[in-house]
This record gives sequence, C-alpha cells and structure tokens, in this order.
Amino acid sequence: MSSKIKVYISNLASNMETKKQQMRIQDVLSGAKIDFEVIDVSASKDDLAKMREIVGNSKALAPQIANGDTYCGDYDAFDNAVECKTLHDFLKI
Repeated sequence: MSSKIKVYISNLASNMETKKQQMRIQDVLSGAKIDFEVIDVSASKDDLAKMREIVGNSKALAPQIANGDTYCGDYDAFDNAVECKTLHDFLKI
C-alpha cells in the first residue's frame, strides 16, 4: 500500500497539550523519515468532514492519523505505537 500518511491537525487548537501532540507526531514521523502530509482541519470544513468520516466519529478532534483513507489512530494510539516500537504497523506501512 503506497498511500500517503495524513496527519490531521488544527492550527486553531487553543489547548497547549493538543499543540504539543501535533508537533510530536510531526517530529517523530520526520525523524523516522516517513513521508507524510499535514492537513489543517481548521482551514477547511471539507477536510474536517473527511477526517471525521475516516475516523468514524462525527465529533472527532485533531490530531488524527490516517494512511490514505484508512484510519490509523489518534495521538494516544500513536504514542503507544512509538513506545512499543510498532510505528510502521500502526501506520500500516
């Protein structure tokens, strides 16, 4: 599967914890040399709707991670995958 990893973030996140999570995801993926695309759901209602459709939750909030249109997980699942050294499995790559 050669779909691109998509990291859904919100640049309007007022919560510091959310901002830290979004930065950590990008830092880890960059450090692992994994190609990914950042999608700011605060800039587009269509992107927000698409993220929520992929997640399967109409109230889902960023950050969320997908491989193409296949949902990988939220920050907690990502963090767990990093800790368990199963990031590639988590990202389905």
